Amino acid sequence: MLPQDTHTDTLPGDDADGASGTPADASSAPTQPGEGVAHPRRIRSFVRRAGRTSTGQQRAIDDLGPQYIVPYRPEPLDWTATFGRQAPSILEIGFGMGETTAHIAGLRPDDNFIGCEVHEPGVGALLKLIGERDLQNVRIMNHDAVEVIAHMLTEQSLDGVHIFFPDPWHKKRHNKRRLVQPPLVKLLASRLKPGGYFHCATDWEEYAHQMVEVLSGEPTLVNTSQAPGGFAERPEYRPVTKFEKRGLRLGHGVWDVVFRKA
Repeated sequence: MLPQDTHTDTLPGDDADGASGTPADASSAPTQPGEGVAHPRRIRSFVRRAGRTSTGQQRAIDDLGPQYIVPYRPEPLDWTATFGRQAPSILEIGFGMGETTAHIAGLRPDDNFIGCEVHEPGVGALLKLIGERDLQNVRIMNHDAVEVIAHMLTEQSLDGVHIFFPDPWHKKRHNKRRLVQPPLVKLLASRLKPGGYFHCATDWEEYAHQMVEVLSGEPTLVNTSQAPGGFAERPEYRPVTKFEKRGLRLGHGVWDVVFRKA
């Protein structure tokens, strides 16, 4: 979805390693029959954009895709069959070029990670990293995350959710397109196990406050931070990206928001 390294320098939806925003002003509808979780019918977790897939990325897709890309099917995902084991399950929405995903998966080999990304160069880039680092605990869904969550992930099936550097849609008239909105948070919270965590990060302060507000409004989630503003210290597993380092040198802030399912 979006590269975490460059999003303030690009068009909306072009971050290098993070989740993209989505239109969120359509009418609502239940995600699954009888489930009672409503979200905008046309909400998407990405902004589709043009981009060139390099030769190396395409080779990785051709060679490794059959093993590590999970086809979208509107039926519950069998995590054990997908990974060949039972382990804590983490969903990442929008991994961009995949460097952060690969880093965290390498640090946490005992966890299973599924990343949703529609941008093909990003899919190819993460597949290259999977091959280079022999990461057996990562799978990719090259599909809209909202549909994956609604139709493939059952209630209380996740141990964690990562949304890193989603498109800030910084113009006020575009704020409604942001990814972190109450309907999606409610849907994701229903997929978290009790004690599971919800970790967001952004370098846009106003969006950071919105994240805290939206997650605080979900009654099943509890903020892990008691600090002013409700922001958490960066967990050790989340690496500092080169874009983030550059921003910090220039005096820009980065905010982590971590909640847990009660």
